[in-house]
Amino acid sequence: MCIYIGLLCAAGDETVKLQEVEGTTITLHTGITGIQSDAQILWSYGPEKAQKKILNSQVLKGETVTEISERFKERLQLDRTSGALTIRNISRNHSGVYLLQVIADDITSRTFSVSVYAPVSTPVIRNQRGNGSVSSTDQCFLLCTVENGEDVKLSWYRGNERLNITNNTDLSVPLNLPLQIQLHDINTNTYICVSANPVSSKTTSLNIAQLCDHNSGQTDRSRSLLPVLISAGVFLLIISIPVWLWLKRKNNKFVKKLEELTYTEVKITAHGAERVKKEEKTRITDDQEQETVVLYSAVKSLT
Repeated sequence: MCIYIGLLCAAGDETVKLQEVEGTTITLHTGITGIQSDAQILWSYGPEKAQKKILNSQVLKGETVTEISERFKERLQLDRTSGALTIRNISRNHSGVYLLQVIADDITSRTFSVSVYAPVSTPVIRNQRGNGSVSSTDQCFLLCTVENGEDVKLSWYRGNERLNITNNTDLSVPLNLPLQIQLHDINTNTYICVSANPVSSKTTSLNIAQLCDHNSGQTDRSRSLLPVLISAGVFLLIISIPVWLWLKRKNNKFVKKLEELTYTEVKITAHGAERVKKEEKTRITDDQEQETVVLYSAVKSLT
């Protein structure tokens, strides 16, 4: 075996193993040179065994004719000098076994095993206090999470030292990796969480000031109480509206009764004033009559 452009190559019938990220262009280098101009070049493919013909190139009546299967249409390019096959915009559906056969005076073959991966997702670090785990004044409890995928692994590093690693063949659940660190150690070391598969990797650095500040625990608890407080406020508002309407109706009835009482009092007062006025008039009339009698008596005496 030999290393060729970063990929593992082999001669003869040995299988060449290639790993690529989807969406890129890959070339299956054969290591063959000087293929006869009239040779037939045949490429076959299959998920596990190369059983289906995907490219057939041969010379007919001095003209090269190349046939490509519908599945790989517009993706394949053949180099007839070496038999190398280039696959453009490769996807995970193109993972499998590729077989080259050069048919001339004899048959030369090459086998390739191609694995295509999606780019790995970026890991997310959070403080486990948000999940109700035990907090400490001298420790920080962290959890790194990433979307799972084929051959994805998740690791914690302190500097260049890998502390732990995990993976899971169940691709339906995310990968989670906890870490517990001492707070007195956070100023002297750098912590990172790395997600990786065979063709890509992503790194997230620990933000110590944000995630390991114990004052943030109070903030987290306050944020967790916020929905409860909002719900309580809405409940009180719903209850207070009918109470307010009931009090308003009751107050309107009270005001109306008060107005009726005031009107009645005014009526009574007016009637009393009329009676007083009548009595005063009667008293004045009596006084006048008395004065008239006195005056008449005085005149009578003079005569």
